[in-house]
Amino acid sequence: MPEPIVAVRRVSKSFGLIAANVDVTFDVVRGEILGLIGPNGAGKSTLFACIAGAETPDKGEILLEGRRISGLGAVACTRAGIGRTFQVVRSFDSMTVLENVMVGAFARIAQTGPAMARAVEVIEFCGLGRRADVSAHLLTPPEKRRLEVARALATQPRVLLLDEMLTGLTPTEAQAGMQLVRAVRDRGVTIIMVEHVMEVLLPLIDRAVVLHLGRNLAQGSPRDVVRNPEVIRAYLGDRYVAA
Repeated sequence: MPEPIVAVRRVSKSFGLIAANVDVTFDVVRGEILGLIGPNGAGKSTLFACIAGAETPDKGEILLEGRRISGLGAVACTRAGIGRTFQVVRSFDSMTVLENVMVGAFARIAQTGPAMARAVEVIEFCGLGRRADVSAHLLTPPEKRRLEVARALATQPRVLLLDEMLTGLTPTEAQAGMQLVRAVRDRGVTIIMVEHVMEVLLPLIDRAVVLHLGRNLAQGSPRDVVRNPEVIRAYLGDRYVAA
């Protein structure tokens, strides 16, 4: 396997007596779309928070291109090259689409003119060009998802974490979302996705890492993962595992 752009090494994170992640280890190859999947409570969101710098692992480390980023904090991780969207959309509803995306651009660009130019380019790329001057609270749910992606891309990430970007969308909207994800990857951005809509996720990703009860359960190609008896048991129960 090529040298990883992201390396997660024996990461553990607990909240009180609850262990959210336990010795989680995997690599992400530059340019791939990796799916991070698992049942509810598997520890996916906590691991995302650790990679993005919002949480600090209790043990282990996370490397970006060989440099340790775990424990640096969210701002430093963003400037290092980690972009992130959120499961619950976090737009600034009193601001326009352009202003929202400029917030992301200011993570790397100090001057207003260049930050605006970056935001305009990203908004067009994400299909929101006609909505640039619209207040964020007037956007439709799929547009708000795209706004999250645009704001994250404005930070010029090398790695983009997508947290349930396709959840709650109609089949047509989800297909359009998949096209956007592929277009982002075609720009050279490595993607890690958390998604519960397996019918949409599995054709999109190159590889999957499965978590269960905070631990590594399986990893490999989508085809191999969905046929893994341990994965079937974790998602559906013992009665679905072939004898």
